Amino acid sequence: MVKTLITTGSVASNRKAHFNYTILETFEAGIILTGGEVKSLRAGHATINESYASFERGGFYLINAHILDYAGAKGGFVEQDATRPKQLLLRKKELKHIRDEITKKGRTAVPLELYFNARGLAKVKIAVAQGKNVVDKRETIKKRDWNIEKRRILAHYNSGK
Repeated sequence: MVKTLITTGSVASNRKAHFNYTILETFEAGIILTGGEVKSLRAGHATINESYASFERGGFYLINAHILDYAGAKGGFVEQDATRPKQLLLRKKELKHIRDEITKKGRTAVPLELYFNARGLAKVKIAVAQGKNVVDKRETIKKRDWNIEKRRILAHYNSGK
């Protein structure tokens, strides 16, 4: 059985980010990976649920993103730490803007999605986000539940015609 590799489209997404944060702005960043990490991404072995982006060691890094080693490696790939910091690539103006935004109280940079673009390059969608408090989270739950109920009512109403 041949496993299909991902050439374009989403590899991993951070679904909880929209619940825990209010998304203010989004940016598309390139990511520096090793060959084994790219092969592992193409096989769909990555999670970014607990990760964040920060300025460290003179660059902008994706911290705590979990990309497994490629399982089919035959001696050519060097073993990597699955959660090693991965450098993100952005324009200088974007980096300055993000740095200015995340220095404000309660703001952070979180990854929303890890994907391959149309040219087959690995990209990360980074968001500048404001943390939600408990009241905001409850409001989000209420809106979500109401939308589900609304769809259920409309489906029931439309099926009766």
